[in-house]
Amino acid sequence: MKKMILAGLIALATTFFTTAQNESNNKKPTFEVKVITSVESIVPLGLGRSRLISTNAIRDYKEFSSEQTEEDNKRNKSKRKDIRVKDFEETKLLNFYNIGGIRFQNIAANDAVISSKLTAMLAEGWDLIFVTSAVESDAGETDEQGIFITRYIFKRRL
Repeated sequence: MKKMILAGLIALATTFFTTAQNESNNKKPTFEVKVITSVESIVPLGLGRSRLISTNAIRDYKEFSSEQTEEDNKRNKSKRKDIRVKDFEETKLLNFYNIGGIRFQNIAANDAVISSKLTAMLAEGWDLIFVTSAVESDAGETDEQGIFITRYIFKRRL
């Protein structure tokens, strides 16, 4: 009985090790990730711009990264113009405010447009794995700026 358990554990460990080795040796990723960003203006009087942004371009972060150490602390020399993307989808959204103040119909309309995009992504085989949002809002009389930003992070098996 002990020999059977030991043989089973060895077989299980071998399978696990082989699978881990194959995955680490495989340079091709098994998933792809896509980020959709909504930027909704909270500027008074409806003067801001609100958009839903989705890139069609691919960038490899390694091309724009450097590693610094105590011995070698050279500055990252990558060019900002090489990072910029001109191939993206931009969907108009409505601003949270208009001349009369906060506009709840605009928020509902944005929810409908964003829901449509998220539903389309799910239908294309993407899984929503994370949502994060942040606000930069009015900091007083002299601050006329403000946005509400949400990032929807998806993954899909290749």
